Amino acid sequence: MSEVKAQYEAFPYPARDPADEAKRLITGSPSHVLEIDHFLFQGRRDWRKPLRALVAGGGTGDGLIQLAQQLKNAGRAAEITYLDLSTASRAIAEERARVRGLSGLRFVTGSLLEAATLGEFDYIDCCGVLHHLPDPAAGFAALLAALAPGGGLGFMVYAPYGRAGVYPLQEAFGALYAGLPPEARLKAAKEVVATLPEGHPFRSNPNLGDHKDSDAGFYDLLLHSQDRAFDVTTLVETLDQTGWALSGFALPVLYDLSRITTAPDHLSATARMALAEKLRGTIKTHVGYATRASEARSPARGQDRALIPHLKGLRAPDLARAIAQGQTPKLSFNGIEARLSLPKHAAPLLAAIDGRRSLSEIAQATGTDPIAFGSLWARIERDLADHGLLLYSGILRT
Repeated sequence: MSEVKAQYEAFPYPARDPADEAKRLITGSPSHVLEIDHFLFQGRRDWRKPLRALVAGGGTGDGLIQLAQQLKNAGRAAEITYLDLSTASRAIAEERARVRGLSGLRFVTGSLLEAATLGEFDYIDCCGVLHHLPDPAAGFAALLAALAPGGGLGFMVYAPYGRAGVYPLQEAFGALYAGLPPEARLKAAKEVVATLPEGHPFRSNPNLGDHKDSDAGFYDLLLHSQDRAFDVTTLVETLDQTGWALSGFALPVLYDLSRITTAPDHLSATARMALAEKLRGTIKTHVGYATRASEARSPARGQDRALIPHLKGLRAPDLARAIAQGQTPKLSFNGIEARLSLPKHAAPLLAAIDGRRSLSEIAQATGTDPIAFGSLWARIERDLADHGLLLYSGILRT
């Protein structure tokens, strides 16, 4: 048994109790159904067609459960395949699905390098896995081989700067505890971490918390035998070399150099994002979406008035009321704080967002002149979409 497989058999990750499914749904990125449509299908996917999805390296099931439940809630059909090396993790994912009464799921134990043998998929989720492969590029290539025409990938890989202090500890523990079983490694490493000096980069890094949440989180963060972080430049190069094209990051604002400083005109888009990553210094994961390079396309944009906007994580009436009162709601993510600053006359447009009205229908319903609407909506989109709060999808449209 490989060290990686042994780890996840001993400590399925992330730590989850299937009984908790009765009281909450864990949501996030990638694989939020609105993000899939927004980033990979330009907000125009035909949801009358079942979504063929692969959750590659599904762990204890967060991505699988989120996607399956959201599609069920929207009344949309799907064929979802779960794939993972760990039988212990698979058992938890299966039980979570059973508790929720989710059907149409296929569970497979195996490597994502064999993904193409399972069929062709419109959407592939690969969250927190590629950076644990001996050859991440081989993983990206294997997933591309399983992608159906017109489909796309949702991914998460580790980033270096927000994980300051992690890798020296991983190297030290790897040398110290080679050959020990996982439980013994965990016990010994916990004793060392408890005595780290205040100034140690790991102890003073506020971006890290997995080691405090569970034994599985501690082990995955500090004792993993294969762990490679990607900066923006290396990630984009790897995507390019393996036939992928980046559609966008789930939180575009983090990579927007213009929000930090004035960018020289000669810099490429990738160079700008790479500099923003360095200046932010807090990004610990890159979460984004990619398409086949020969089918490269950008995320949905509001110039297309037939698109249907949704608010993610916000209630339209509450946001509209706050903006109408002149408030500037605070946002916090990745150690960054920002405030929404929208004009009061944006409130009626925000209040009209219901996941069913198109942009042209919102303009008509609010009596907004088309030219004025275009100018105002561009401002709304910049503030909300760049923060991952505004997405386009017709999934609720009958």
